[in-house]
Amino acid sequence: MAYTINRMFPDARLEDVDARTRKALADHGFGVLTEIDVEATMKKKLDVEMPGYRILGACNPKMAWQAIGIEPRVGAMLPCNVILREVEGGVEVGAIDPVASMQAIDNVELHAVAGQVRDLLAKAVAAV
Repeated sequence: MAYTINRMFPDARLEDVDARTRKALADHGFGVLTEIDVEATMKKKLDVEMPGYRILGACNPKMAWQAIGIEPRVGAMLPCNVILREVEGGVEVGAIDPVASMQAIDNVELHAVAGQVRDLLAKAVAAV
């Protein structure tokens, strides 16, 4: 089972795809709660060079509230991470597939919510 929803942007710049991704997420009910610049972190901590790589921690408050109400410890698996990474020929956007990540939790009601979140994330990635 694939665990991310991916889309490639040939010949794109990371900054442009980042802005488009944030807008698409917002348009589909997600806010970005956290942001990790992995490239900068690896340079600072390990003094290694790598292509641009960012992790955006996206949250749809309505869906998070619903999931936490069903399974209070699910917060350990939130927010939904979206990665932006420079690859040969462009930039790839990849969003976690919540259905895949929630397989570890035996709760049918939670899996239904994960399906709804997956649909929203897939629409957001398609809209980037």
